[in-house]
Amino acid sequence: MSAAERIEDLRRAAGSAVVESFFRGLSRVASLHPNARPERHGVIVERDIAYVDRPGPEHRLDVYRPVRDAQGPRPVVMYVHGGGFRILSKDTHWLMGLAFARRGYVVFNVDYRLAPRHPFPAALEDAGAALSWVTKNAHRWGGDPSRIVLAGESAGANIVAALTLACCYERDEPYAKRVFELGVVPVATLPACGIFQVSDVQRFARRKKGFPRFVMDRLEEVSHAYLGRDHTAYGTSLDLADPVCFLERAQAPARPLPPFFLPVGTRDPLLDDTRRLARAVSALGGEAITKIYPGEVHAFHAFVFRGAARRCWQEMLTFLDGKASASA
Repeated sequence: MSAAERIEDLRRAAGSAVVESFFRGLSRVASLHPNARPERHGVIVERDIAYVDRPGPEHRLDVYRPVRDAQGPRPVVMYVHGGGFRILSKDTHWLMGLAFARRGYVVFNVDYRLAPRHPFPAALEDAGAALSWVTKNAHRWGGDPSRIVLAGESAGANIVAALTLACCYERDEPYAKRVFELGVVPVATLPACGIFQVSDVQRFARRKKGFPRFVMDRLEEVSHAYLGRDHTAYGTSLDLADPVCFLERAQAPARPLPPFFLPVGTRDPLLDDTRRLARAVSALGGEAITKIYPGEVHAFHAFVFRGAARRCWQEMLTFLDGKASASA
């Protein structure tokens, strides 16, 4: 690595530390609010359950289970957190588990190995292992393994989109083969404000004059951490890091794609990736509901005290309720 590259990496690391501190701090402060207590919403949380036989510290998930009576098993949400594949965790994303559980879903909020220590495809391998575990164990918490929703935001959106492809397309990668062999297709996939092509992040700057340097730093950091500086070594395996590129040239899947719900704000620099994914899914005959929220930034739906976030959650949950109940 050249001296210039080292300086660039240090500058990006400083900016990343600011972003991580902001989101961790926000999550911590929000968790102190009385309404953050799961018991106030009729939800029980069981934490740090291993989803592989020899777990590392990252191979854990939390279960959010509604306690009110239900007629039969409940639909399931497997949630994969964002953070540029590098930062944050299920603990910073407790809000997502609680929000879906309040609506009556059994939620499995998943941790996974983070880059750059564990680059692609480690996160996707872990998500596949978690899906296998959830499929086999959801019934223990009253969940219906035939009604699984895959959801995530930002980097987590990329992971759940790629995991959906592994459910629907036969692939050569061993971890993708294991997912396909489960015979499971989610009843819906909800990848919010995702980065759906991790390679070639310079496309954003080419498309928009004056693209903010701070944002480009974050995107380059994501790409370098997850894929390294040379993407060519991955060959066709790169398809599952760039799910939108794969879908844009894909043939019909072996199993039909599930419905996609794609929320994003107009001020999100990743907006075009959401539009591309919606077009690609639709071109293959799938259902892609795109909801674009004027003036909203990246991951705006996490700020639930705002009206746009509440509207987004209501629309997401209404969509999921229709898909989960239709599959019952």
